[in-house]
Amino acid sequence: MSDVATIDDNRGFEQVRFVLCDLDGVVWLRRTAIAGAPEAIERLRDSGRRVLFVTNNSMSTIADQERALAAIGVPAEGDVVTSAQAAAAVIAPLDRVVVCGGEGVIEAVENRGAVALRDGEAEAVIVGLHHDFDYWRMQAANAAIRGGARFIATNDDATFPTPDGPTPGAGSLVAAVATASGMAPLIAGKPHQPMAELVRQRCGPTFSNTTALMVGDRWSTDGLFAEALGCPYAMVRSGVTLSGQAITDANGIVAAHRVRLDVADLAAVANALVAH
Repeated sequence: MSDVATIDDNRGFEQVRFVLCDLDGVVWLRRTAIAGAPEAIERLRDSGRRVLFVTNNSMSTIADQERALAAIGVPAEGDVVTSAQAAAAVIAPLDRVVVCGGEGVIEAVENRGAVALRDGEAEAVIVGLHHDFDYWRMQAANAAIRGGARFIATNDDATFPTPDGPTPGAGSLVAAVATASGMAPLIAGKPHQPMAELVRQRCGPTFSNTTALMVGDRWSTDGLFAEALGCPYAMVRSGVTLSGQAITDANGIVAAHRVRLDVADLAAVANALVAH
């Protein structure tokens, strides 16, 4: 895979001030740094650009993700945006929320001023990836949804990349709860609008569709998220989408003009941007 831009010879990148990076498959795999990624982030920041880590990982707390990034040489305080935060943004303060998810969702719910529950009557249910999902947690979510609670999913990624290959993601759990309850969820994370709005807020008033670039490894989340934001998309081949693999959506192969960069990794993205 070439490490140069496939569209427009990089023209227009001088306007990019925000680089929005997915984590899994872009910066790391199971929290082991992808070769060159920490150095690429440092180069991007040294060029005056802000790097935000926009992840559908809802399981971990913000502090945990910041510590993990620091451990690979990437300071990230205040720069992590998660699907748990996006899900919490659509509930109301003081809501009772059945959390069928990890510590990151509990943290986000409580930071919103709502009450996190494991079961019982509630105004909302949030489902996200966690490792102790079982029949009884599914039933708690099902009962609350059938009792009138809003059904919110942190994200709908069926899998996420690891060094050992794809493993089940939040979307697999969300599908189980949707089947049990007979209800479709509001999905908060990439590529949906709650996450897009949260990113716009985090970037501030200088954010626009010409000042941001989304970097990801999966068209169905990261590419479509770029389109939700109206900004260009850079595909890296270090995660789910491998070198030489066609970029596809539900309608077939994605048109080339929808992918501004198609490169090997984050280091190649930095090469394209830092030249400007």
